[in-house]
Amino acid sequence: MDSTSQRAWRTSSYTGANGGNCVEVGHAGHLITIRDTKNRTGPGLAFTAEAWQQFAATVKTGTK
Repeated sequence: MDSTSQRAWRTSSYTGANGGNCVEVGHAGHLITIRDTKNRTGPGLAFTAEAWQQFAATVKTGTK
């Protein structure tokens, strides 16, 4: 995934002005993309919408 070509990245509202220890979420076609705010030109991850929804639900509930 080429993280530098993304147009609209979203960062958590909990992120400080300097980026902190957060990730940014964006879209690349039909995929949900994630990158580290400390290394925006580095590697990123890409998920299908379904996989992202499952991941987010797991994080919210704290289940494994």
